[in-house]
Amino acid sequence: MPSGVITIRNESGFHIRPAQLFTEKAATYQSTILLQPEGHSAQIDGKSILGLMTLGLTKGTVLRITTEGPDEAEALDTLIKLVESGFGEI
Repeated sequence: MPSGVITIRNESGFHIRPAQLFTEKAATYQSTILLQPEGHSAQIDGKSILGLMTLGLTKGTVLRITTEGPDEAEALDTLIKLVESGFGEI
């Protein structure tokens, strides 16, 4: 079950567009994808746009992404790169 830690870089954080891009990309993988912001005990389903939106993730939030399943390594790498890209906003 690989995981990685990333800092949200885009100015607006996970507003509707980045959340949609993230969940659409996450849904292309068979693996389970969980997100956990630093300081939170709960993990959120990375394929749930509602779950992402309720976290209120802003610029500078440190986020752990954990994947588990047949394509877990590829899913983790792709999703980390997506967040690092600032969702095309930076």
